[in-house]
Amino acid sequence: MRSPKELTRAEIVRAANKFRSTRKGAKWTVIVDERELPARPLVLEAAGVPPNDPTNSHQAVEILRRLGFETRYVRDQGEMGIKEGQGPSEKESGSILEMVSAITREVPEREWKRVPTDLSKNVDHYLYGSKRTDK
Repeated sequence: MRSPKELTRAEIVRAANKFRSTRKGAKWTVIVDERELPARPLVLEAAGVPPNDPTNSHQAVEILRRLGFETRYVRDQGEMGIKEGQGPSEKESGSILEMVSAITREVPEREWKRVPTDLSKNVDHYLYGSKRTDK
C-alpha cells in the first residue's frame, strides 16, 4: 500500500485500463485515454488502498491534476433544473450582478410596489420587529 500522493501517471493509466466502476453519478471525474472515470475511486485503486482511505475527492483531483490529467466537476442535472443539452441560464452563470439582475427582472411590477420605500433604512424593523429609524 502506497500513499496516493506518491502515484505516478503510469500507475493511474494502468489502474484506469483495469478499472470497472459500478457506481453512477460521481461528482469529480477524470479523463484517461478518452474514458471518463470517477476521480477518487480511481486514485484509491491505483494506490492499492481501501475505499475508506482518508483521501477525499478534492485531494484525489489535485493528485490527478498534478499528474497532468483533465478533471471535471459534474453538477447534478436536477440540482439546477438543467435539461440535457441545455446550457446554464443567465442566472446560473456570470457575475453576481448579472445573476441578481436576471432574478429581479422576473419579479412582477405589482410585487415591487409592495416593497416599503424605507426598507434599506429599516431592514431590522421589517425582519426582526425592532424600532423604526426616523426618515
